[in-house]
Amino acid sequence: MIEATDALDVVRAGALTTVQDAGRVGWAHLGVPRAGALDAPALRLANRLVGNTADAAVLETTVTGCAVRPRRSTVVVVGGAACRVTVDGRPVAWGVPVPVPAGAVLDAGPAEGGLRSYLAFRGGLVPEPVLGSRSADLLSGLGPAPLRDGDVEPLGMPAGPVPLAPDVVPWPGAPTELVLPVQLGPRHTWFTDAALRTLATAAYRVSPHSNRIGLRTEGPALERAREGELPSEGMVLGAIQIPPDGRPVVFLNDHPTTGGYPVVGVVHETALAGAAQAVPGTRVRFRADGLRAGATKPP
Repeated sequence: MIEATDALDVVRAGALTTVQDAGRVGWAHLGVPRAGALDAPALRLANRLVGNTADAAVLETTVTGCAVRPRRSTVVVVGGAACRVTVDGRPVAWGVPVPVPAGAVLDAGPAEGGLRSYLAFRGGLVPEPVLGSRSADLLSGLGPAPLRDGDVEPLGMPAGPVPLAPDVVPWPGAPTELVLPVQLGPRHTWFTDAALRTLATAAYRVSPHSNRIGLRTEGPALERAREGELPSEGMVLGAIQIPPDGRPVVFLNDHPTTGGYPVVGVVHETALAGAAQAVPGTRVRFRADGLRAGATKPP
């Protein structure tokens, strides 16, 4: 049973702060997106540093950070995108475990590199799970709603002691160039040979219209080899969908489970963590082996 003191109060919710864990895996056949932390390695590392299981629920902030007041003493790690961290106005370390007394305000400031910071609390956050996950899904609305000022989030009980942490933890920085390896298909034959060479050689940029649903790009359009549209078909994490404007969109965790625009290829999910931290304007390259300049479209 969660006591009244086993919680934290939201002092400053920020632009978009959500509860996220490892995601709602295995429900796509029912039209339920995956959700979960966009930067999965940051989720796992932050949880490990406070002694949680790797998939415990954390707070994922977007750009502006957030501030919370735990009602009981706890240990917190703020990782992911680098930011200024304070406890009751006093600077504390980013990226390593920090003790936070009961009633003190922990403030994770605006991201100074990357987009999304992760706040892991000892014991994890424990809102009521939906289909096995505590993650907020912005597309379907499942899970807890994005944080608002004055909200109260329940804290779980610690599963064990906080492990000894090194003085310096190797958190990956925000990418200066996002390189995404691509497995072509299933609809690459809907595009011309020239379009596939463009995909493999052109420099794109991250669009400011990107979000948790998809990483949108700015750059050369991909030319179709055939007209018309597809009946809706299943979509997977990392799918590169090509909408009518011809600019690739890489589907992220809150993507729809079906879609009718052709998918030219798929980026493996292990390569997507950088997409969570790639700020608008970041250079994007799709590495489609065998489709460099001069190559021809495979059969």
